[in-house]
Amino acid sequence: MVDESKETPNLLRLDWRDGAVWRQASVNTFWCLVGCSIGDMGTILFFQVMEIPWNPLAIMALAMFNGILTSIMLETAILLKQMPFRDALKTAAGMSIISMVGMELAMNAVDLFMTGGARLTLWVLPFMWGAGFIAPLPYNYWRLKALGKACH
Repeated sequence: MVDESKETPNLLRLDWRDGAVWRQASVNTFWCLVGCSIGDMGTILFFQVMEIPWNPLAIMALAMFNGILTSIMLETAILLKQMPFRDALKTAAGMSIISMVGMELAMNAVDLFMTGGARLTLWVLPFMWGAGFIAPLPYNYWRLKALGKACH
């Protein structure tokens, strides 16, 4: 007979109706979106304003990289209230890269699809932010619910 208390939890069989965890996952995702947006959209806007003739996919790759970096920097700043700088940076860098990459891919795919390139316009921003928020949210919920780890 198997001792159920020692079984590994089935990480796919979760109660996906837990409102408190969805709220926390949403807050975590929002802060990740803020950090990612600063670097991502700042990079795209720089190339757009300076009229630098790069390939849109190259701009988006650089924008994704910068978005992840600014998300880590923002998270580090938030964590400084709870821990020393070295620990805050290590924790921020260890947050879920899957969430950040998914967010960045979603935002840039929407931009590419809706504008035809790496172009920021006011009308596309809500769609980019919406996609960037929704894409990693289920993963962030799962990570918080199943593993007790936040991606914020």
